[in-house]
Order: sequence, then C-alpha cells, then structure tokens
Amino acid sequence: MKHETSILYHPVNALWNHAFGFDIPDHVIMALLVLLICSTVFPLLTRRLSKDNPSTAQHFLEMIVAGLKDLLDDIIGHGAGERYLYFIGAFAVFIFLSNIFGLFFFLQPPTSNPNTTFALSLTAFLYYNVQGIRAQGVGHYVKHFMGPIWWLAPLMFPIEVIGHLARILSLGMRLFGNIFGEHMATGIFMGMVPFLVPWPMMGLGIFGALLQTFVFIMMTSVYIGGAVTIEEH
Repeated sequence: MKHETSILYHPVNALWNHAFGFDIPDHVIMALLVLLICSTVFPLLTRRLSKDNPSTAQHFLEMIVAGLKDLLDDIIGHGAGERYLYFIGAFAVFIFLSNIFGLFFFLQPPTSNPNTTFALSLTAFLYYNVQGIRAQGVGHYVKHFMGPIWWLAPLMFPIEVIGHLARILSLGMRLFGNIFGEHMATGIFMGMVPFLVPWPMMGLGIFGALLQTFVFIMMTSVYIGGAVTIEEH
C-alpha cells in the first residue's frame, strides 16, 4: 500500500536534503507544524485576553482549563490541577491538534505514526516516575515496586517493573492504533463516496480526536497519581 505524505513533505525535504543530505520524516514535519501553530497562535490569543470583558472564545478556553484542573484534582488529589496543568495541558493540545490533522487531505496526523505516539508515551513514563521520586524520595518510591510483604520482593519487583514498562506500549499503541485506523477508514470511505461521507466522517473524526486525547491524558494523570501518592505499608 502506498504511503501517503503531506503537502509539506516534498518542498520541505527539497530544501533540507539539499542542505544536509537527508530527508525529514513526514511525521516529524507534521509534529513541528503542530508546535509552530501552538507557539504562534497561543501567544496571539493571550494578547486578546481580558478580565473585564472576556470574549466567548475566552470563556470557552477558561472552561477547558477549569475542566482539566478539576480532572487532575479528582484523579491525583487537591492542588494537582495547579501543579500538573502545564504538562497535561501541553499533552492535550499537542495530541488533539495532531489528531485533527487527519481531517485534512493535504496533512497527515503525526499521531498516526508509532514513532510519535511512543515518544509521547515515553515522555509520560519518564515524567510520572520523576514526579514519584520527587514526591517520595528514591528509597520510598522503589519500595513500592517490592510489594507489601518483604519476602515477596524478589518476585514482585520484576513484575512491577515489567508492568510499568508495559504502560509505554499501552499508551503508544492505543493512540497510534486508533488514529491510524480512523485516518485510514476515512480515506477509504471518502475515496468511495466523496460527496456523501465527508461531513459525517469529519464529525466522527473530531469525536475520535477528542476521545483519544482524553484517554491519553486521563491515563497519564492516573499514573502520576499512583506515583506521587504516599502509602504506608
């Protein structure tokens, strides 16, 4: 099956290859485009924010931020909304915009490539472990991997380590599989009946983009909560 590329792939690589002698993968170009959009649009939006006369768009954004804070407080604990908002919010924006790229025939969603999704899942894995160590200390955090009974530690430790490493696979494969499948199905149906399918499929695509974003940030929040919670055995 022929691999589709975005409209930017050939012009970008024509310049890059001429200068450096190798191509940039399409998913990297699309990921950089998401970062460029975020670093351009959000600073411009902040200039239009007003405490005295907020716009409808500002109310909508404030509602999303408040929802993320409440989600973090509910899953991790009181105060987590302020502490982890920037990390989880960055994940949410990047993943959602990446997923939305699948609705445009001239773009490719970065999250339909496993390199992107596993980079995200590995980042989440490293982050929640670092936060767990910061919250509990190295010794107490490692103790959680050994189980509640000391003589079971030789058995529990490798099982716990494998279980945590499996989270990288779970997060990455879930996001990749769903976005890749939705993008492929949309392309097939649009090719068969282009005048009837696009609008319903776009609605389904937006719902799928939201759902997969929510699942990723919710699971990451659960992992952070499990890492930073101090339990007495």
